Amino acid sequence: MSPEPMSPEPMTQSAPRTLADATTMRVGGEVATWVEAATRDEVERAYAAALDDDFTPLLLLGGGSNTVASSEPFDGTVLRVATRGIRTLPAPQPPHRPAGEEPPADDSVVLRVEAGESWEALVAQAVADGLAGLEALSGIPGSVGAAPIQNIGAYGQELASTLVGIELLERDTLEVRHVPAAELRLGYRDSAIKRGGLTGVVLSVDLRLRRSADGRSQPVAYQQLASALGVELGTRVPLADVRASVLALRRSKGMVLSEDPDSVSAGSFFTNPIVSARFANELPQDAPRWSVAPQLSATVLPLDADTPAGSVPSLERPVPQVKLSAAWLIEQAGVTRGFALPGSRAAVSSKHTLALTNRGGATGEQVAELARFVQARVENQFGVHLVPEPVLVGLPL
Repeated sequence: MSPEPMSPEPMTQSAPRTLADATTMRVGGEVATWVEAATRDEVERAYAAALDDDFTPLLLLGGGSNTVASSEPFDGTVLRVATRGIRTLPAPQPPHRPAGEEPPADDSVVLRVEAGESWEALVAQAVADGLAGLEALSGIPGSVGAAPIQNIGAYGQELASTLVGIELLERDTLEVRHVPAAELRLGYRDSAIKRGGLTGVVLSVDLRLRRSADGRSQPVAYQQLASALGVELGTRVPLADVRASVLALRRSKGMVLSEDPDSVSAGSFFTNPIVSARFANELPQDAPRWSVAPQLSATVLPLDADTPAGSVPSLERPVPQVKLSAAWLIEQAGVTRGFALPGSRAAVSSKHTLALTNRGGATGEQVAELARFVQARVENQFGVHLVPEPVLVGLPL
C-alpha cells in the first residue's frame, strides 16, 4: 500500500457553520470557530492555540460519525483533523541476530496511517492489497484517528487485535509521543483516551496486518457472518467475500452511509452491557448472552509490605462476566423499530433497534430525549442501564 499523494489546503478558520453539517447524525448548532487542519504542523499549531484559551471549549472532530451534538450554538473551537497519508514502516530486525544469519520469515506488514484518513477507505484498500486483519471492520464510517479511542469492532474483529500503537500529541507537553497499544488499555468500545487517562490528539495509527498469500481472511469468528458466508466458524475465506458479506449485513441494518434514511445516525447508539453471570442468570433464558473473559486486577504492594490477611489479591478469582444484547433488551422492553416520541423527528431505526436516527429536521435534544426514554424502559424492565456509545456534546443523558 503506497502513500497517497498529498496536496493539503492551508489551515482555515471559516465563518460559523453547524455541527449538523459535519456529523452523520446531522444534528448540532452553529460553531463559533471552525479549524480544518490538513497537515501535522497545522494540527499542532491549532491545538496549541486552542489550549491557550482556558475558557473556550474545544471539540476534536474526525469523520463526525460518532458525535451527537446539541442544536444550541457551540461557543468554542472545533478542530477537525484532516491529515492524509499511509506508509509502510520498516520491518523491525532482531537486535542480536548472528552475522550471516537470514532474517526470519514474516508475513506481516505494519502500516502507519494518518488520523484524518477514512477508515472505510483504508479497509477497502487493505482488502484490495491482500492484507488480512481489517476485513470484518468494513463499512464502519469515520476517521482512522477515532478508531483506537473507541476500540472499534464488528463481526468478530476488533482494532485491538491489529493495533501496534499510536502517535499522540500530548495535551500537557504538546510533544508527540509513540504510545504502544498496551498503554492504551483497550477494552470493549473503550480505551485510556476515552476514559481520560491519556489526553491529546491522535496523529497516526500503526496497524499490523498479515499478507495473505492465498487472498484469504483471518478465521471467521462471528456466527452471523459465518452463516452469511455459508461456512463454519474458524474458516478462512476470500477477503473480498468477507468484505462483501459484512457490507451486506451492515446495509440490511441501515449501518452503511447511503441514501437510506436509517443511515442518518451515529451507528449503534448504545454499547452491549456487560454484567455478572449471576445477574444474567436472572434474565429470561432466551436473552442472548456471550461469556466475556474477565480481567484480573493486580494489586501492587511495596516489597516490605505484608499481604492483607485472608487474601492474595493477585490470585483472587474474578467474577464471571457476560455480555448482553442491547438490541434484544430494547425490543423486549417494548421499544419497536421505527418508534418515535410524539412530535419528535428522532426515531429508532426501522431496521435495527440499536440505532437512533434523524428522520429529517431532528434536533440533538430530540435525539437525547429518545435515548433517555429507551434507557428508562430498559432499566425499568430489566434493571440494566444502557451506556451511550457516541460522544455527546452539550447533551445530558
